[in-house]
Amino acid sequence: MLSGAVSPPPSKSQAHRLLICAALGTEHCSIACSAVNDDILATMNSLNALGADIKYDGTSFEVSPIKVKQGGLLDCGESGSTLRFLMSVAAVLGADATFTGSGKLPYRPNGPLCEALAAHGISFERMCPDAELPLACKGKLHGGEFQLPGNISSQYLTGLLFALPLAAESSRVDIIDELTSASYIAMTIDALKKAGIIIEEEKNRYTIPGGQQYCLPGNLAVEGDWSAAAFWLVAGVVGKSPITVCGMDVNSLQGDRRIIEHLRKMGACIVEDGSNVTAIPSHLFATEIDCSDTPDLVPVLSVAAAAAEGQTLFTNVGRLRYKECDRLAAINAMLSAFGITSQIGDDTLLVCGGDAKSFAPVDSFADHRIAMSAAIMSLLSDADSVINGAECVAKSYPRFFEDFVALGGKVLKI
Repeated sequence: MLSGAVSPPPSKSQAHRLLICAALGTEHCSIACSAVNDDILATMNSLNALGADIKYDGTSFEVSPIKVKQGGLLDCGESGSTLRFLMSVAAVLGADATFTGSGKLPYRPNGPLCEALAAHGISFERMCPDAELPLACKGKLHGGEFQLPGNISSQYLTGLLFALPLAAESSRVDIIDELTSASYIAMTIDALKKAGIIIEEEKNRYTIPGGQQYCLPGNLAVEGDWSAAAFWLVAGVVGKSPITVCGMDVNSLQGDRRIIEHLRKMGACIVEDGSNVTAIPSHLFATEIDCSDTPDLVPVLSVAAAAAEGQTLFTNVGRLRYKECDRLAAINAMLSAFGITSQIGDDTLLVCGGDAKSFAPVDSFADHRIAMSAAIMSLLSDADSVINGAECVAKSYPRFFEDFVALGGKVLKI
């Protein structure tokens, strides 16, 4: 049984963006950040490989801007954000950088972004015929007119929005199809505005004046991570005691703040008190949830659905096949390990609520959100649960299991 209060780590989505804006500036910047994870460190180290001087002292980043290094090796780890943001940044800097990565990252799709960059002065050399990475990028990005699909990854657009203000020419980016994960673009534009960058935004069109200069305020702070908070809020509503998540901005631009909305739609009782949000044990019922803007919430929401009465339908989830793993298949396997039935459609996930039992060890598929969701799922079972590869939580939330124990959970490493 979990109960008590917990403070989630800082938002990795915002940390990526502030670090990039600071590194592209002209003045030293300090960014308060109480904790880091593998993805944030990948962005820090990759910016340093481009010529920045960024140091982390345990409480904040001290950022001295990029003085371009040619031919740097940017190890993006397993971070899709790092790779897709910095491909465009390296291109506009003319850094002739080589990108590499680990886990599933070398196999995640980047074709539309590469095509857009190649049409504006960048050449690519893939060093492995069966993978996207390692990838050498050469040339200097020119502004102009760009087109990107909106239904694969918002990260492509974010990368261009970071890069194109530095191009000599003005640019326009048109999004084909509907833009998914639009809240992440809102976060990007907010970070750019903080840095004094002008972006003119219409529906599915972004106009970017060229020749701009980044200038962040000297001192900033990364806000709490709603993606991480979601695990504890679900734990509170499916458990036996309330859990309070502290230090959150309920007006945040993070899309995953909608965890409150999604859970309330399922009947959850959640109380907001300033920066504290308390999830109270609740009787949940099935509903339909559109996940087009909150794909990262689907794994932990599937836990809430398993505890709910009836069949919950998640829609617009097809992109989950291209995350750190095929997340739809991983969620299905995780739920099955607890005796919960689910069905995967082309763009849907149906979860049938039921009595969870720990039937089999859970494979994390080396995916941090699957491992953390399985830990919350274990609260629904009377038997002990085994999660294989649970160390992958370091990607986004290294102290997750420490916080799990602090709230009253039991964890044994085997």
